[in-house]
Amino acid sequence: MHILLANDDGIWAIGLRALYSALVAGGHEVSVVAPLTEQSAVGHAVTLSLPLRAREIREDGFTGVGVMGTPVDCVKLGLAALLADKPDLVVSGINNGANVGVDILYSGTVSAATEGALLGLPALAVSVDDFSPTDLSGQARWTENFIRRKDWSAHPKGCLLNLNFPARPMEETRGLRVCPQTQATYRDWYDTRRDPRGREYYWLDGVIPRERLTPGSDRTLLTEGYLTLTPLHFDFTDWPRLETLDREVRSWGEPGGNGEEE
Repeated sequence: MHILLANDDGIWAIGLRALYSALVAGGHEVSVVAPLTEQSAVGHAVTLSLPLRAREIREDGFTGVGVMGTPVDCVKLGLAALLADKPDLVVSGINNGANVGVDILYSGTVSAATEGALLGLPALAVSVDDFSPTDLSGQARWTENFIRRKDWSAHPKGCLLNLNFPARPMEETRGLRVCPQTQATYRDWYDTRRDPRGREYYWLDGVIPRERLTPGSDRTLLTEGYLTLTPLHFDFTDWPRLETLDREVRSWGEPGGNGEEE
């Protein structure tokens, strides 16, 4: 397969390099287009008011293009301008830190894969529940095996797969579970600190409280040691509410030109 590989941790990140090595070893053609700097939690941001600059990175056993932009910039630029041929699959990761529940809205990793799906390609986002991994070769090999075994030709348009690894060695994981994302949200707080000149600054922190978690959802299963796989489709329409809202609005009667009832 021809795979476009991106991420949000940057082109030098351990997860991207491990996945690149595993994919190449698996016989895939891999085109890397990734940010030159870390772009974690930038979501689906696209650069509109600045030019995008890209440069080729060649190192021992690695070739890719680094872009001074966001993860979505990388996928869009790769598909529209940098790649000579359309890839068969867009893969993003392996990300430092899980992407579960509401993370999918914040995550540059998931957003890069989402952009691939929005452009009509099969897409896979890959993350590990560890912010400081030192060796992701096992997770990378598992991902390559998953990619090779899955029938991507039957993958539905507009759908991406969100794969998460637990924070433990592969031999200690409990297997793969296909599951929904958690609906629980973060309990956030800001640590107040002072810089060397005595000025205050704030650092975001937060957790998804365990008591809010639903059994069988991605965050719960990941904590229990399972790999989680969730299909995502970015239609934000609240379909059950659509008809109710329509009836409510119609009951107001036709508004006048100034937005008020005549």
